[in-house]
Amino acid sequence: MVKRGFSVNVYNVNVVLKGLCTNSEVDKAMEIGRVLGRGYVALDVCSFNTLVNGLGKAKRLEEAMDLRIEMEAAECSPNAVTYSCLMDGLCKEGRMDEAMGLLEEMRLNGLDVDVVVYGTLIGGFSRKGEVIQGKGLFDEMVRKGIAPNVVTYTCLIDGLCKIGHWKEAALVFNSMTEHGILPDKVTYTCLIDGLFKDGRAPKAEELFVFMRENGEEPSVETYNVLISGLCREGMVNDALKTWQMMIEKGKMPNLITYNGLARGLCENGKVDEAVMLFDRMLNDKTCIKPDNRLFTELIQGLCKEGRLDDALGIHHKLVENGGGSDMVPYNILIFAFLETGNVKKAMEIWKQVLQLQLVPNSFTYSAIINGFCKLGMANIAKGILLRMRASGVSPTLIDYNTLIATLCKDGSLDQAKRLFHEMKNANCEPDVITFNSIIDGTLKAGDIQSSKDLVTDMVQRGLVPNTRTFSILINRLCKLGQLEDAKNVSEGMIASGCSPNAFVYDSLLKGFYSRGEKDEIIKLLHKMAAEGVLLDSEITSTILMCICYVSEDIDFMDLLPSFSQQNSEVSNITCNQLLTRLQKSHPKHNFLVKHGPASHKQKKEYAIAIVNQLALANFQTHLTKQAALQASRSEYIIHSPYFPEDQAPRFKYSTGISCSI
Repeated sequence: MVKRGFSVNVYNVNVVLKGLCTNSEVDKAMEIGRVLGRGYVALDVCSFNTLVNGLGKAKRLEEAMDLRIEMEAAECSPNAVTYSCLMDGLCKEGRMDEAMGLLEEMRLNGLDVDVVVYGTLIGGFSRKGEVIQGKGLFDEMVRKGIAPNVVTYTCLIDGLCKIGHWKEAALVFNSMTEHGILPDKVTYTCLIDGLFKDGRAPKAEELFVFMRENGEEPSVETYNVLISGLCREGMVNDALKTWQMMIEKGKMPNLITYNGLARGLCENGKVDEAVMLFDRMLNDKTCIKPDNRLFTELIQGLCKEGRLDDALGIHHKLVENGGGSDMVPYNILIFAFLETGNVKKAMEIWKQVLQLQLVPNSFTYSAIINGFCKLGMANIAKGILLRMRASGVSPTLIDYNTLIATLCKDGSLDQAKRLFHEMKNANCEPDVITFNSIIDGTLKAGDIQSSKDLVTDMVQRGLVPNTRTFSILINRLCKLGQLEDAKNVSEGMIASGCSPNAFVYDSLLKGFYSRGEKDEIIKLLHKMAAEGVLLDSEITSTILMCICYVSEDIDFMDLLPSFSQQNSEVSNITCNQLLTRLQKSHPKHNFLVKHGPASHKQKKEYAIAIVNQLALANFQTHLTKQAALQASRSEYIIHSPYFPEDQAPRFKYSTGISCSI
């Protein structure tokens, strides 16, 4: 038009600039603006604002900021819209300090800050999780007499929900409705999402119903939030009904809908339903086609159920659909086959990755290293780690820890130590887990001094020994006969704030038992009972072994404590084993066989003795000499919640004593 001699005014220019920016042709808009601005037409603030907004939407924020400087050079002062557009871009990138700087600049230039500017800033702070600053701006806006709108309220509610301040979000929502501002789809969606995350699924469903009853039709995003929340709560049938409702209401499910539904079905053991959903997406022309993420969700779900052949079939379809370059499904399959011990198939998939010239990532290598370590094939795992480094992928701390632990377990301490020292050169600092593995392997090899040096090195690096560290030291030192050192470590463990667990006490008891230190055993048993140590099957057996030992010349029935059985595991020692040990420790009682008739008093004494032993062995710790015994002819039954009624211990007196469980 200009070249042909037509006159052009700024209005015409602004229409063209807006059209180009709307169509994402910002470069053309910038070119026209600059050409026409050189003598043809004086661009006004609307022209510049259109370009600033276009650059902001194109995520070319630095150019938009520079354009503000050009405005000032052209003697065209930025207005509130200019600042609002720039702030919006800065807030979306999380650059809140710069956005607040523009707010101060607005005030210095005498520009009024309106509800749009406040809403932009509050939304930015909320997205970044800095809700206190956003709430401060909200309060400032109200103090200045600027009425918040639905967008401002929704931004604040969303921010409060994201940081888990559900009550405050509800209060803001109530304040919003009290001021006559009706919530919109976005407001309801934020609150429904927040309620689900707060574990209040029924309230979220009620709000969804309330939303519809008040004439606000849920959006696709609202349905997605509802479906996702229901799936997280395990309510997948309700999620499927919501999906059907969504379709009936004319809301077309998108990939977020299907991905969330597929993940929910797989995580709740409904993989077949997820496969049916997947098939529908492939075969129904009205459905959106599955993306790589949905394929991956399905492959992972099938692998978790052990249906590896079906998972491979889904992966073949993924490759046919052009998604064969995604490494994530390959990682899942390799890991799954190694988990089942199918090394051949795992390596076939690995070769396929290499043949397709795909680039294995750290997750690929980690899956293979972890898989081979679990199979006890440490040398192959080490070879994979070397290949990993050679390909330019840095092994993670988890990779080193997994391999070092396996090498130590296999007795390959020298290789483990070399790998431990290599970590430093690879800029991968060892952590407590690394040191625990090396310390365990070193003590297992009988090298006490080196293990002490490792503990010193560990502390000097600022690492704090944990319960596992102390447990390893105490267990290994006891096995090496270094009981004084073990006791010192246990005291240091308590001093550091770590509570000894059943494994630690078990190690100490076995150590004292091996040295015949009866007093130490009694003292330790009392300490365990006082601290309420939970007994597992291993330590229960150890305690019984110690009881049998110390009872040779001590009245342990009065001396030994009773143990709390809350949350403890039932001992796996059999009654025959228990009776055998009692027989060895108390031959005069003859627990296994008693010939001849027995009086009622003798029968009861024998039964009570067994009950007491069961109590000390943690079969039923609150049973005492007043234990419930039911006489039925020549049979006595011990009633205990540890045993089903039909499996209760029964003591029969005829030609002898027997016990059956």
